[in-house]
Amino acid sequence: MSTDMIPYGKQDINQDDIAAVLDVLNSDFLTQGPQVPLFEKTVADYCDAQFGVAVNSATSALHIACLALDLGEDDIIWTSPNTFVASANCGLYCGAKVDFVDIDPQTYNLCADKLEQKLIKAKSQNKLPKIVIPVHFAGQSCDMKRIHQLSQEYGFSIIEDASHAIGGKYLDKPIGDCQYSDITVFSFHPVKIITTAEGGLVTTNQPGLAEKMQLLRSHGVTRDPKLMTKESEGGWYYQQVDLGFNYRMTEMQAALGVSQMQRLDEFVAKRHQLQQRYDELLQDFPVITPYQSLDAYSALHLYPIQIELDKVNKSHKQIFKDLRQNGIGVNLHYIPVHTQPYYQNMGFKLGDFPNAENYYSRAISIPMFQGLTFDMQDQVVDTLKKVLA
Repeated sequence: MSTDMIPYGKQDINQDDIAAVLDVLNSDFLTQGPQVPLFEKTVADYCDAQFGVAVNSATSALHIACLALDLGEDDIIWTSPNTFVASANCGLYCGAKVDFVDIDPQTYNLCADKLEQKLIKAKSQNKLPKIVIPVHFAGQSCDMKRIHQLSQEYGFSIIEDASHAIGGKYLDKPIGDCQYSDITVFSFHPVKIITTAEGGLVTTNQPGLAEKMQLLRSHGVTRDPKLMTKESEGGWYYQQVDLGFNYRMTEMQAALGVSQMQRLDEFVAKRHQLQQRYDELLQDFPVITPYQSLDAYSALHLYPIQIELDKVNKSHKQIFKDLRQNGIGVNLHYIPVHTQPYYQNMGFKLGDFPNAENYYSRAISIPMFQGLTFDMQDQVVDTLKKVLA
């Protein structure tokens, strides 16, 4: 990629962010200090959730969320095939089986109708999922009210994979309030809405789940007397009461996150400006622009278009290549998880989830980030026009 390429996503770091990190570097704590709890509280308060637990990645967050909900060897999780592999892999880490529910062709999110059909069938075969992980693709919430109703009927837990969706809303309430789920997971990777470099966080309203995830992110080790099996032997004393992991977030990451949270609403508002402008500029192009549900206020992590390939005389692959060669750093979200070799070895095959496969065959994510200027956006659109001509 050339240096002057417009990327599909990019972090926005200002002087306040840099100062916040430098303050930590000059402090006594680089890890396990005051910044992580402050970041957890900042995000939980923003989301109207009772608890936040910060970790080193959203993948770690998904893993400990599954473990906190007691996912194990004879269990099954279901998620969307249109996501990054982490949304499914977290089930495999726990020894569970993984299956998928096809997407809604309009929102590209896990389809509630398909979910219901699959649940009816699974119940008759005694193969109901223990956990369903709806993924808020591109920042737009799934139909959580309906999914939650189905969870009450069929008895599964819900982890919202909101890696794309911090700053978004569903039914006018912040994504992450866990009104329709047990746990919500956020990602703070640099291409996401706000960043902690690498990092993730879970929100929940259930104290037991929060306590379990705090334990699991740090080796299963505790100094909390109420979790110990016997009285403390002294000020140094701790106990390992579970098998946990080293999934902690550093103080530098948390400080960056606290600083970034101050601009979250501004970032999402800018993305909405860009989305509306794209929608207008691309009106006469042979592309399908992303649908926005009236129930949701998307965080707009991505702006995925679908190319109407029957109206252009280039292949999907060629269009992608031409855009990159012309300085537009497009990407593709996502290769359906069930088509990956690792999942094919489990018995999944092409044709299993046709909506996700059809979407993939025509999708391209064009640049969308808060630092994208209107001039850059015009350049994206002009290049796309040239490439599609």
